[in-house]
Order: sequence, then C-alpha cells, then structure tokens
Amino acid sequence: MTRFILRRVFQLLPLVIGITFLSFAIMKLAPGDYLSQMQGNPSVSPETIIRLRHQYGLDKPWLVQYWLWLVNACHGNFGYSFEYKANVFDMIKPFVGATILLSVTSSFISYGIALPAGIYAATHRGGVVDRISTVVAAAGVSIPAFFAAILALLFAHVTGWFPVGGMTSNDHDTMSTLGKFWDVARHLILPAFVLGIRGVSVVLRQMRGNLLEVLSENYIMAARARGLSERMVIWKHGVRNAINPLVTLFGSDLGALLAGAALVEKVMAWPGLGRLLLQAVQSKDLYLAMASFVMGAVMLILGNLVADILLAITDPRIKYS
Repeated sequence: MTRFILRRVFQLLPLVIGITFLSFAIMKLAPGDYLSQMQGNPSVSPETIIRLRHQYGLDKPWLVQYWLWLVNACHGNFGYSFEYKANVFDMIKPFVGATILLSVTSSFISYGIALPAGIYAATHRGGVVDRISTVVAAAGVSIPAFFAAILALLFAHVTGWFPVGGMTSNDHDTMSTLGKFWDVARHLILPAFVLGIRGVSVVLRQMRGNLLEVLSENYIMAARARGLSERMVIWKHGVRNAINPLVTLFGSDLGALLAGAALVEKVMAWPGLGRLLLQAVQSKDLYLAMASFVMGAVMLILGNLVADILLAITDPRIKYS
C-alpha cells in the first residue's frame, strides 16, 4: 500500500504539468490580456503598460511565458494577481479552504442521506419509500445547480432562517468560539445542501441498484440457506459488496463538486475557489486563473487517491503490487 501511494504521488506531477499546460494554452487563445484592458484607461500611460508587460514576461511568446511561470511555480511563486494587486499564493489560501469545507460538507450530506435511503429502498423494493426515493432522485438529477441555488436564495429570503452571502457575519470577530462555529455553520448549510442535492440523487440510485444486484447473487442465497439472520446477510454480505463501486465514485465526485461549486459559489456569494476562478477568467487575470486550475487539479487527483485507498481497505480482493 505504501508503494502504491508513493507511485500515485509521483504520477501526480506529470499529470498536473499536463493540466497546467493545456490551461495556459486555452487562456492564451482568448484575445488580449488583463493589461490590454488598461489601454483605454487615461490614468495609465502606454509606457507603464509596456513596463508591466516586460516585468511579468507578457511580451514574450506564450511557450516562454508558460516555462517561466512553471519554473517559478515549482519554487512556490505562482505569480501576481493584477486584479487584486497581491501575491497569488497568499491570496488563494482562504478561498481553497472555503471550497474544501463546502465540498466535504456537501459530500457528507450526499452520502449521509443517500446511503441509508438507498439501502432501505433496496430492501423494501416496491414500497412507498422506494417509490418516493425514485421520484426524488430523478428530480435531483434534473434540477441544475444554479437553479437550485436560486431556489435556496428565495427560501432564505422568505423564511429568514439562514444568512446569505459570504462565509461569516460582519460581527464574526467579536463572537465566542462556539458562536463563530455556529456562524460559519449557518452560512454553510444552504450552499452545501444545494451542492449535495445532485450527489444524493446519484448515490441513492447507485446504492439501490448495486444492492439489488448483490442480493440476487448465489452467495447471498447460500448465506440465507445457512441460517444467517437477514440483518447479517444484508449488512455483512450485501452492503459491503454493493458499496465498493460508490467508493470509486467518491473520488470523481470531488471533481464534479468543484465544477458545480463554481456556479453555486457565484450565485450564493460563497468565497470559494470556483467563484474566484470564474472571476479570474472573466477579468483575464492569467496567474490567478492558473493557480486556481492547479489547486483544482490537485484536489481532484488527491480525491481519486483517497478513493483508491478506501477501496483497497473495503475490498480485500484488491491487491496492489
């Protein structure tokens, strides 16, 4: 297992480089850059723009620009944000933390609701809960993330139960430790629930289908024939085998969460990485966008690594040489 983890970590490096190369190339396909937008500003002289282009290497061919950025990034310098007038690496830290918090919370919501519901629906096939869960799962998959975010905003506005916008209240610094925790939790509930709705639908349907398939296998009938209780048959032999594909799905979910989080964060004003990335692309803030791409790629790859490790733990048939 240790050799497998180390091998996957080393494989991460060329994959991240490939992702950054494609991202840099795509960003350069767009006409102009951030400094080009400043040419119409009378307070900025043409000489200043020329000096800034030379200072940040933007007057060189894009392949040279990418190589210079990559060398600096390997030394921990991801560049300078023209939009925010700050070092990219220092500025992006709180946004990464906010996105990880949102993604992890939405994952707990998705799997915490979907797994028990899927198991119950499969073991009570054709019942009321099974039919309701099928309708709810279909509705959850059909509703776009941004539309669900708008509905959540309307719900918060009508009821006044949850704050909207930002991660904390204005008086957050004056609160006690417990008060700060509750303040962040209240701001987190709606975005995490909106982001986790689709996950609930997908995991619920997958768990129900996997468990129904497993319960029809011959070894399940053999376990029942040996006199094992139905509870042991379902939980020890059925659920344990049905859950393995969901462990693999968990890794790819992080990438999907990051993509969906960008829209949810934008609509609900959550200060996360996805929202920051959208703003960076819109303003053509090259180095800020590149740092966001790198963080997103690392999160996705690490999510897949965690999924592989969990799968090896839950399924003893898997052996990594």
